[in-house]
Amino acid sequence: MPYEGPQVYRADELTYNRYLQVEQLLSLQQLQSDPPHHDETLFIIIHQAYELWFKQILHEMDSAVKAMQGRKILPAYRRLTRIGKIMQLLVNQIHILETMAPVEFLQFREKLNPASGFQSIQFREMEFLAGLGNEKFMGIFANWPQYREALQKRLDGPTLRSAYYDLLRAQNYRIPEKMGQTGHEPSEKDREETLDALRELYQHPNHKLPLYFLSEALIEFDEYLVLWRQHHVLVVERVIGGRKGTGGSAGVKYLESTTSKRCFPLLWEARTYLTKEPQWEGEDL
Repeated sequence: MPYEGPQVYRADELTYNRYLQVEQLLSLQQLQSDPPHHDETLFIIIHQAYELWFKQILHEMDSAVKAMQGRKILPAYRRLTRIGKIMQLLVNQIHILETMAPVEFLQFREKLNPASGFQSIQFREMEFLAGLGNEKFMGIFANWPQYREALQKRLDGPTLRSAYYDLLRAQNYRIPEKMGQTGHEPSEKDREETLDALRELYQHPNHKLPLYFLSEALIEFDEYLVLWRQHHVLVVERVIGGRKGTGGSAGVKYLESTTSKRCFPLLWEARTYLTKEPQWEGEDL
């Protein structure tokens, strides 16, 4: 068989580098330190990689919401499973920053002021779309109306949480009408009704197995979001100790305050009330 060597491509053809816009991508690492500090390239690339993955996560979250609205449980489950894999990667990725010696980071850290991860519009969109919308965060973007508009759209629109509770209602689970809406504080009665419905789903998973798998995928999303916050706290403390954040926050103390957030708190709580009554015996999985 004759050897087939590399093909010579025409200058006007679609190539790998053109398709991925590699030249433009590699030009986006603009260092602020002068002379350029070796570790600043790493710092920028890690955070740019995060933003690219945030874009993909938002893409998948929007698709999962639409799938749930269309009562398509398995497509929603597949989207959330993909998000879980991405977020697992993001939890591990943050530890690459620990390869920077604290004293080396200090050589260029002050050049970053007042930029801060607190200002990541995509991460805020992820929180809002998950059901953790909070109007106070919109104040950060007072001078960027396009960002405020994006967050307002997320605040007003459906979320993973609201779409999930709507789906449960469509599956004949008794969920009070406003449960899942951003900013809604449920009464104790509404909480109890919702917990009863979730307990029924978890006590008898095989009765609505696709819905059970979807619920577990939402828990996994929540879990990895918490893990990312927790690992972020530890990495920041390891690198800068108790210093304030470059954006003016309290640094580690502020980050620690975010680790208790849950997108689906009642899904976590429901398993507290399960019994050891066997449910799987004799059931066809």
